[in-house]
Amino acid sequence: MKSNTPAAPAAPADADAPVDSTIALGELSTYIGFYLRITQALSFQAFVKQAGDTDLRAGHFAVLTLIGENPGITQTALSRANGRDKSSLTPVLDELVRRGLVSRERIESNRRAYALKLTPLGRTARRKLLKSADQHERNLRQALGKEDSAELFRMLKVLAAALTKRLAS
Repeated sequence: MKSNTPAAPAAPADADAPVDSTIALGELSTYIGFYLRITQALSFQAFVKQAGDTDLRAGHFAVLTLIGENPGITQTALSRANGRDKSSLTPVLDELVRRGLVSRERIESNRRAYALKLTPLGRTARRKLLKSADQHERNLRQALGKEDSAELFRMLKVLAAALTKRLAS
């Protein structure tokens, strides 16, 4: 089925891109989703570099923050808030529980669900990662400048809302 949306123009081979310029991208060079994925991967790498000697990553920080801000949150609610599928979140939670950063407590009213909470060690890890996350965010915003940062942030929120709505229908 053909789309009524016109195709984006092909990017020139020598375009400034975060990928190896010797690799032909084909139609990927025109896909927003491809560049979102590349940008996410590069952002995560930059976060790891910023965080330094910890082996906790940006995904861990997001999970620790969401649990810290919502003590007692269930894994299902956490996966929705984090935009991750529950099955990909389970290994992350298992790791955080094993490391003593998160506790799981069975919910009496629903024996299949667990309430998630940060442990004291988890709260400390979150505070340490927050310093790295704040600096990483400043670096991202500095790379774009004030106006472009605000516009990108606005557009990402619009896109996330539209995709959430589309997936729900």
